[in-house]
Amino acid sequence: MNDSKAIPIGFIGLGIMGRNMAAHLQAAGYPLHLFNRSRAGAEALLAAGAEWHDTPAGVAAASAITITMVGLPADVESVYLGAGGLVASALPGAMLIDMTTSSPVLAQRIAAAAAARDIEAIDAPVSGGEIGARNAKLAIMVGGTTTAFDRALPLLRLMGSTIVHQGGAGCGQHAKMANQIVIASTMLGVCEGLAYAKASGLDPQTVLQAISGGAAGGFLLANMGPKMLAGDFSAGFFTEHFLKDMGIALDEATRRDLDLPGLALAESLYRALSLAGHGRDGTQVLFRHYQQAESVSGD
Repeated sequence: MNDSKAIPIGFIGLGIMGRNMAAHLQAAGYPLHLFNRSRAGAEALLAAGAEWHDTPAGVAAASAITITMVGLPADVESVYLGAGGLVASALPGAMLIDMTTSSPVLAQRIAAAAAARDIEAIDAPVSGGEIGARNAKLAIMVGGTTTAFDRALPLLRLMGSTIVHQGGAGCGQHAKMANQIVIASTMLGVCEGLAYAKASGLDPQTVLQAISGGAAGGFLLANMGPKMLAGDFSAGFFTEHFLKDMGIALDEATRRDLDLPGLALAESLYRALSLAGHGRDGTQVLFRHYQQAESVSGD
């Protein structure tokens, strides 16, 4: 079955990132079977020939490989292990790929339940946000058997540019936690650097131009810094989803008696912003905390 046209692919979860990821598979010739909470998110793919199903079980029954990109660990657990879930509905020999950022322990449970039914399951969370999903430049961190990784690789290459097998079930999720921990403290640094530039009377745009070419340069500074300064807090990745990720990372760190003060501070600031109504803004909304602090200090 090397002909992509002969391999039906299921895709569940067509949000900001999922719909772009699924579109790359469709463009490569894979017939798609779709489910999403809102059919509206699937309309463009349906217009291009994908098939709609009313339940995740319907997708699994029609697909050789089913990919999920949903919201919370509770959603993952329901879709995979609930009544009429993917593990119970997939055909023997099928493969399940969860690309949601979720719990490593849950990923291990899913892999074990799938293996009991002769189904391969891997966890393959991604990093890169909407830009990475749209341009097929995601970083993909994979946990599962080597056999399953090799089987999934042709599909993953259509969605990402950096794809690394991290180890057994749950290891992809652990790698994603490391990724989110780095992002959390880096976002603090970007915000604080720009806030300091403004407070010092500098033009933050020229400061951004200068430091982006030095050791401070990186994806978040180059992509989020200009949005922060422009007051553009539209979401490429929702703050509420980042909060979920940081919560998982903090729980995993606690289980290992690991103190991560940078992550804890970032989580507390993002949580306050979410409670203030900014949960559906992009993660660059953290800059609002420093704008508010500047406003208060200037009164």
